[in-house]
Amino acid sequence: MDQPIRRVVIAGGGTAGWMAAAAISRILGKHVQVTLVESEEIGTVGVGEATIPSLATFHRLLDIDERQFMAAAQGTIKLGISFEGWKTGQDRYIHSFGSTGKDHWSAGFQHFWLKGRERGLAGPYEDYCIELKAALADRFAHVNGQPLNYAYHLDAGLYARFLRAFSQAHGGRRVEGRITEVLTDPDSGFITALRLERGEVIEGDLFIDCTGFRALLIGQTLGVGFEDWSHWLLNDRAIAMQTTAVRDAVPYTRAIAGKVGWQWRIPLQHRVGNGIVYSSAHMDDEQAKAEFLASVEGEVIKEPFPVRFRPGRRLRCWEKNCVAIGLSGSFIEPLESTTIHLIQRGIVNLLRSFPQVIRQVAIDEYNAQLDSELTHVRDFVVLHYHATERRDTPYWDYVANMPLPGTLQHRVDLFRETGTVFHVPGELFAENSWIQVMLGQGIVPRQRHPAPDLMGDVELGHFLGAIQRHVDEVTARLPAHMDYLRRYCPAAPPVRP
Repeated sequence: MDQPIRRVVIAGGGTAGWMAAAAISRILGKHVQVTLVESEEIGTVGVGEATIPSLATFHRLLDIDERQFMAAAQGTIKLGISFEGWKTGQDRYIHSFGSTGKDHWSAGFQHFWLKGRERGLAGPYEDYCIELKAALADRFAHVNGQPLNYAYHLDAGLYARFLRAFSQAHGGRRVEGRITEVLTDPDSGFITALRLERGEVIEGDLFIDCTGFRALLIGQTLGVGFEDWSHWLLNDRAIAMQTTAVRDAVPYTRAIAGKVGWQWRIPLQHRVGNGIVYSSAHMDDEQAKAEFLASVEGEVIKEPFPVRFRPGRRLRCWEKNCVAIGLSGSFIEPLESTTIHLIQRGIVNLLRSFPQVIRQVAIDEYNAQLDSELTHVRDFVVLHYHATERRDTPYWDYVANMPLPGTLQHRVDLFRETGTVFHVPGELFAENSWIQVMLGQGIVPRQRHPAPDLMGDVELGHFLGAIQRHVDEVTARLPAHMDYLRRYCPAAPPVRP
């Protein structure tokens, strides 16, 4: 444990591996040698093509040029997620980025909106959010003085390739080869090296496990267990496929609820990412594939490929001198596009606590922070399933009636009874996210804060109307999303095999 950290070895490439390599080589490349080991023979799970705004922050930390990144990764803008059929089967709402309305220090905007609805003075909640209205209007631009909160849609494979070049430009080293053995110290149990198929031994001081669901280092070698969340998150299968684009990309992801699970639509500049997520206990693979293929548009670019997974988290994502990043550490289905965020959070937390020499107290703090974030993300995803009026299949009947984690039950009860939400510092999803999803899924507060009662109808009407007009005016000035991107970051059409 007293070995100074000078050699960081990353096992596995893909999005997780190359995000870690890019960040560590860019920030600490003059202090440590970064080596990534991957094999072209081993495919990667192409998850995470939709992101959330934290990725833009990650890029700013690394000084990644947005135009270059978006052009290289076929990137488009994402202002939120369109949830279709989650409440009744025929409904739609958008969970957008940014904020809605204007809060008062004593009460959030939702309380003033609720009073406005009581008095017939307020429009739909969505009318008071610029990002949401821009998404509905298929508009976007970088606006001085009124910046929009946004994320990206991207090609995960192209993104990994972009980060590989970025990492290598900052001293990162790539080694091709299949890992056949993980060597450990017999006394401490620490990992000392990776042995490759051709005999080469890659020694290191700190190892990062990006081997995906195999968890070759953290699970198979160090024996860290896994906490299963499948009693809350039933889905354990996915099928993904790429198709050509038949229309301009919209600035939002689509999450379309089905009889069992849901389907995603992620529009890039020249293609669309499609997928279905479902529970094998409620739908067999052939039935899921047939339902999926019947719903997609465009010409198939890559044949459908299946993914099997188990929702949950590693009991400890940092064990001894090994840190699990990405699917080796946890998996929560990509309903809220959190896969890349959780990779990023693991990397940023590691960089913030990067040791000169490894100490258990630092490991414990890292694990505690990541556990808290994983619990928060899990609860937010579970909310979409539980808060529903659907009872049309055994799948929806089960999730609507299942017992909730206590942490989530408290948030739901608090909003339903008082209209109040709260945000713990450091949590990913802000108050507006919880409000949009809970209202969209049909949770209506039974009471509200009394602060809006200090405003008469005329004053409240002016307050709400001014916000609504401002949202409409800003949205109307924005250009069409794809018209803007064709000028800002045009991507070359992909080369078809």
